[in-house]
Amino acid sequence: MTLAGSLAIVAGVLAIATVLGLLLRSQTGRARVVISRARDATTVADLASREVFGTAATLLQFSTPTCARCPATARQLDAVAISRSTAQGPDRVRQIEIDLAERPELARRFDVMQTPTVLLVDGSHTVRARFGGPPRQPELIAALDAVLTEEHP
Repeated sequence: MTLAGSLAIVAGVLAIATVLGLLLRSQTGRARVVISRARDATTVADLASREVFGTAATLLQFSTPTCARCPATARQLDAVAISRSTAQGPDRVRQIEIDLAERPELARRFDVMQTPTVLLVDGSHTVRARFGGPPRQPELIAALDAVLTEEHP
């Protein structure tokens, strides 16, 4: 194999890796709306006691101890929950963090492929949106406001 052929192969591999990296990066943190029918809806009611959930919505974060982005995501979710709860009562929106190292079966159940993964849950404990990676602030607020508007129009 010639030097030019080797360089062409290396350049091709780098180009493919760059395209795949950019594609994955573009999807990280984006909201994926979960559309579910009543009988096959994904619920999270069994993950914690009823008092832990918000009355209108809950931001449920799956984390691991080695996740570098999880602490910042937890702070972001906590700030959003507080900002959306203060006007209507402190229990309206809450944030819950679940350590997948302590509950690894939940990774399979909720198809968690990366941490943090955030689920937006409505007042009836049904998953309404999913974020792979740290949520993008505008998308998180828009999805949460949609759930809150639906809950109390």
